[in-house]
Amino acid sequence: MSTSLINTKIQPFNATAYHNGDFVELSEKDVLGKWSIFFFYPADFTFVCPTELGDLADHYAQLQEMGVEVYSVSTDTHFTHKAWHDTSDTIGKITYPMIGDPTGRITRSFGVMIEEEGLALRGTFVMNPEGEIKVIETHDLGIGRSAKELVRKVQAAQYIATHDGEVCPASWQPGEETLAPSLDLVGKI
Repeated sequence: MSTSLINTKIQPFNATAYHNGDFVELSEKDVLGKWSIFFFYPADFTFVCPTELGDLADHYAQLQEMGVEVYSVSTDTHFTHKAWHDTSDTIGKITYPMIGDPTGRITRSFGVMIEEEGLALRGTFVMNPEGEIKVIETHDLGIGRSAKELVRKVQAAQYIATHDGEVCPASWQPGEETLAPSLDLVGKI
């Protein structure tokens, strides 16, 4: 059994990322003050990973407009991220930071390390501006994620963060009705 990380705060970290042609130093302090997504994937130069990272790159402008920063993370180094970025058309379109976590410290702190392989599961974590985890999605290695659905989840998390007493039902989209939990709704949905 594991303990859920929902509503816990991001753990301290220091890492180097490949971002827009440069190597940049990042820490948990860089995450605070805005919505963020940590998008863990097993390894560079693989098969499902580039499809996911490319899909996320295609939705990055929309996420930026929503005030969200994206950080992809694998246990590869920032040097490997640069090499992959320079040689793959799909990865070459990424403009969000690609964090290298060769020690696995960040990956372990989010609970997605496959210890016997030294790789991350496909783990997605959405954090609010206070650094609290609000959404967790974890997949087995062979199952790719959908950036479109991730955008919807972020929209729902942002909505409930600013609308006290409301909740978003399944498949909720911005502009649709929400629910206000009350005794009157029990058994009526």
